[in-house]
Amino acid sequence: MIGAGIVGCATAWALAREGRKVLLIDRSEPALGGASYGNAGHIATEQLQPLPCPALLRSFWRELTLFGGPLHVPARRWLPLAPWILGFAHAAFRQARNTPALAALVRPAARVLEGYLREIGRRELLCRNGHYSVWLGPRNHAQAAHALRNAQALGVRAVPAPAALLQTLAARAGAANAAGCHFPDSAHVIDPRGLANALVEAALAAGARFARTEVREMFPLGDRIGIRTEERVLSLPAAVVCAGVESPPLLARFGLRAPLTAERGYHLEMPGELPLASAPVVYADQSIVVTPMDGRLRATSYLEFERHGAPPDPRKLERLRRRLRGLGYPRPAGQGWVGSRPTLPDYLPAIGRAPCRAELFYATGHQHLGLTLAAPTAELIAALVAHREPPIEAGAFDLRRFA
Repeated sequence: MIGAGIVGCATAWALAREGRKVLLIDRSEPALGGASYGNAGHIATEQLQPLPCPALLRSFWRELTLFGGPLHVPARRWLPLAPWILGFAHAAFRQARNTPALAALVRPAARVLEGYLREIGRRELLCRNGHYSVWLGPRNHAQAAHALRNAQALGVRAVPAPAALLQTLAARAGAANAAGCHFPDSAHVIDPRGLANALVEAALAAGARFARTEVREMFPLGDRIGIRTEERVLSLPAAVVCAGVESPPLLARFGLRAPLTAERGYHLEMPGELPLASAPVVYADQSIVVTPMDGRLRATSYLEFERHGAPPDPRKLERLRRRLRGLGYPRPAGQGWVGSRPTLPDYLPAIGRAPCRAELFYATGHQHLGLTLAAPTAELIAALVAHREPPIEAGAFDLRRFA
């Protein structure tokens, strides 16, 4: 297995628990790099629809950082991203067709992850208190009512947020009032890296091995797979690629095109800050998520389409600090964090088997939902590796849709 992000860690456990010999390879320690380390911790069982839709095509400009929104595409990136943007626009008119496929993977996410954690004795890492979406602006009641109607249309449980919480949030932010929804079936983890480590430790206890090295190349060797690392060349009977934004060149030699881009997010943490609720609070009109974690709050924001590996933009972190102070969080601390979310144009993940003689599988492109979809993806990959009927229909996630 290549890639020790949260999807790779969950998949390593799913395979090891079935008695398979697993070698997990990554240049970093599990979940130390990428969005698996710095995500919002939110198990987003309410996010059943892929992001591309006609309404967003008409109004995306309002989301740009130039107008106070979370979306930033540097000028030098528009041309390289043009094919990806065209794919996004095409997918916008297929949202209704793509939603059932994504929903089938999202809906059981909290339940499947809870089952994994019970099995490995780490249930305390998951909190199933739902989350709150809150609006503070002048149209807050209309926006909350629209969110409730949309949830009802999708079959997602949602109720008005408690008045006492809304009053507290409005007072802290200096707003006249607030409106919001409670989504009781979502969840959050109190330590994303701790979750990944717990899954890897369980996999190791079941016989898996971890190698910290860089994979430089993958190539077919007849019905086997060659993997060139820093130290040696491995010849393996099967492999699973879970390498996030670095997956495309690994898969290309096997006839798969993965038009991934890096959609970067930022976070700041507030050590010792007491939460205002026992669940994440999504400040919807600020595009900020504040999640209670172990001994701290974590605030995340931004959709930055920057080159993977580019240095963080300090202006975004400073703006996030200002906005958090404005929301009533006086002590956002530290240098902040930036990480890349691997995103495909249609905002569906890539999960499947390569069309070649070798047993090559892949699980990447989980965009904002990597943590949410890690356990359901692991179940799906385990079924594909075992050549048994998968728990859900996986055809919509096959990378050959981009052929």
